[in-house]
Amino acid sequence: MIRAVLLDIEGTTTSLSFVHDTLFPYAAAHLAGFVREHRDEPRVARLLADARAYAGGDLDDPALIERMRAWMDADQKITPLKALQGLIWENGYERGDFRGHVYPDVPEGLRLWKDAGIDLYIFSSGSVHAQKLLFGHTEAGDLNPLFSGYFDTRIGGKRDADSYRRIAAEMGLPPEQILFLSDRPEELDAAALTRMHTAAVLREGVEGPFGNHRSFPDFANLMPDTMARG
Repeated sequence: MIRAVLLDIEGTTTSLSFVHDTLFPYAAAHLAGFVREHRDEPRVARLLADARAYAGGDLDDPALIERMRAWMDADQKITPLKALQGLIWENGYERGDFRGHVYPDVPEGLRLWKDAGIDLYIFSSGSVHAQKLLFGHTEAGDLNPLFSGYFDTRIGGKRDADSYRRIAAEMGLPPEQILFLSDRPEELDAAALTRMHTAAVLREGVEGPFGNHRSFPDFANLMPDTMARG
């Protein structure tokens, strides 16, 4: 029996274009100004220090900003960078520069699963803060009350089976009672190694192959409590 659904964001609940054509360019365009304005705030200073340490050198602010832009261009999953992006996006959401995108079937699907007694969780390479911002500012309203928890790269990489073992332990559930949804076969493979149930969501431009993982075009016909692994 499925007692929890763990969801990827990009390409699963939310369009790739929103992330790559709206969020990422916004963060890159506002990075330098954000650092100049907020560099002395404790949480920002801590993240900048962590980013410098990751870069392996004592970079000044302009050099660090250029390094972080290069990381963004390469879509590097670097935890302090993702946290800084989340803070920049927070300003954008608050100013109304954009809203969090979710596919039309997502709110209804999440509510149906929640009403069926299934707990909902997110696992994304974006920071937990960024995840909450996205789901808190959608056209369908604030979806955060539907979720029981959020996970980011602080728990591990999304292609690492140990990340899913840690997530199951955090949930207090055996992996066999968790369904993981993603558009990435490598992530589904990692989750399946722990004996989680898995399913691919075939949004626009996603075709697979997905091997033994079941696949669905959207959330409308996906009922977690009837899922069988493989």
